[in-house]
Amino acid sequence: MRYLCRRLGHAALVLFGVSLLSFLFAEVAPGDFFDELRLDPWVSDTTVAALRQRYGADRSFPQRYLTWLQSVARGEFGFSVAYNGPVGPLVWRRVLNTLLLTSVATALAWLVAIPLGIWAASRRGTWGDRIGAGATTTLLSVPDLLVGLGLLLLAVRTGYFPTGGMVSLGFTELGAWDRLKDVVRHFVVPVTALVLVNLPVLVRHVRASLIDVVDAPFIQAARALGVPERRLLFRGALRAAANPLISLLGLSIGTLLSASLVIETIMSWPGLGPLLLEAVVARDLHLVVGAVTCSTVLLISGSLLADGLLYLADPRIRPEPA
Repeated sequence: MRYLCRRLGHAALVLFGVSLLSFLFAEVAPGDFFDELRLDPWVSDTTVAALRQRYGADRSFPQRYLTWLQSVARGEFGFSVAYNGPVGPLVWRRVLNTLLLTSVATALAWLVAIPLGIWAASRRGTWGDRIGAGATTTLLSVPDLLVGLGLLLLAVRTGYFPTGGMVSLGFTELGAWDRLKDVVRHFVVPVTALVLVNLPVLVRHVRASLIDVVDAPFIQAARALGVPERRLLFRGALRAAANPLISLLGLSIGTLLSASLVIETIMSWPGLGPLLLEAVVARDLHLVVGAVTCSTVLLISGSLLADGLLYLADPRIRPEPA
């Protein structure tokens, strides 16, 4: 319990720092949402001044930040001037879409990376291992944006998969089975992009972790006793190499979340990425801070998940009872 409370305390400090810095950067950045209105000849300066006073834009930085913290306690996360409503409902819908996309991509990436990494570690130094290392190095050198654009171009040329959105037009008129197929078809391209972005890092780390274990004395002894190689690798060696891989889980979630902001934007996935871009372009302060804060919450949640799994898997990190 003490370990959990300490980690939650660190997470709360990180969230506070992120929100404060987001407000500070928005404060020093030139212009705001209401400066765009001054370019409209039909909007008078008096109207702009009244709007600034109504939405609290004329207050000092500490007053605006404290007001925002009070709205966070109510679950509103401030007020979006561009959408004319609380930020909370806008962001949470997008968070669920982003979480759905990244959770599926994370599960698939690990399901593919673990057997590939074990296979590469068991055949290190062979031609197959060298070809795999070259493939992962090539994927690592390709930018996330280029991966997404390449898959998007492939989808356009082939016509097999949708090129944007989460569902098709007329989705509500489809039956239950057709709805499921429609969602899966829209999942294929963005999930594939995220898997390809994260897969080479995972494969290389799984391979490196297994190489450190496969030559251990207990593995050699089990092999001499006639334990089947597959069972030896997937049960004995993988379990012994679990600690660095569990730590990598939190890092992989953070990597996928950062990549998903790019993939969602170019593929029109209704997640946090397009919303954050729209908020930055519109200079909607509270919406920007809300989206950044929610992204930070997801990153911290991934790290806490990895810490919790590591706490359960390794008794050595648990504090000794007094």
